[in-house]
Amino acid sequence: MTRTIQLGKVTMGGGSPLVLIAGPCAIENEAMTLRIAEKLVDLSQKLGFPLIFKASYDKANRTSVDSYRGPGMDEGLRILSRVKAEFDLPILSDVHDITQVAAAAEVLDVLQIPAFLCRQTDLLLAAARTGKVINIKKGQFMAPWDMRNSVGKVQTGGNEQVILTERGASFGYNNLVSDMRSLVIMRELGFPVVFDATHSVQLPGGGGTISAGQRQYVGALSRAATAVGIDGLFWEVHENPDQALCDGANSLSLDTLEVMLRQIMALDAIIKDGEYVER
Repeated sequence: MTRTIQLGKVTMGGGSPLVLIAGPCAIENEAMTLRIAEKLVDLSQKLGFPLIFKASYDKANRTSVDSYRGPGMDEGLRILSRVKAEFDLPILSDVHDITQVAAAAEVLDVLQIPAFLCRQTDLLLAAARTGKVINIKKGQFMAPWDMRNSVGKVQTGGNEQVILTERGASFGYNNLVSDMRSLVIMRELGFPVVFDATHSVQLPGGGGTISAGQRQYVGALSRAATAVGIDGLFWEVHENPDQALCDGANSLSLDTLEVMLRQIMALDAIIKDGEYVER
């Protein structure tokens, strides 16, 4: 059993129902971000799952210097603040540098440490000191038990509100693999664990100047992770993934979510000995 993290009305961990963390890879514009948030909220209310909205204001780790990064911190945080106010949702986004932490913490409920920065001591300590929930993505180069050290850095900063996210391990030649043992091992550290299914099917740099992806496997990996036992799922979603400015190849279309979520919620209820009623 993992400890419980409370984010407003959303409870994660401690045997609570699975939480969906979802939204576009990067903010493309304000109107689209609000439409995606509204669609996710409608689905959350229809099916009864807890929701955290995610979107990045700046994607600092891109394949090419010409890749779309987002609107920048000031504009991006303004848009996320509007999502938070209009839909009463907890908000998650990445921080890439200690100079971003203070401003981001004024808006975000969850500060996410990107996978490639999960050992970055100064960033972890700065994020920890905000008192916000910290979601640490496990580096593609990290063994799951090594995340104990990243957690320890946040704890040194006086913060016990930690979430750990699995997003696949580097297998070489633009490929990632998902080892379901990782979810079990990281949960043994006592903190809620999230499976990032859409980044796990990413093919980093597989498109030459962009990342490729295999979104057709997101559902299968999500069901597998849910059956292992997790506290949350992380999906990047879009109105039209093939036209997305960032990570479209591994993002899900909003129109495909309901069927997958019904299956996943039923599985989660079985694993956690809860009761799921089809709506």
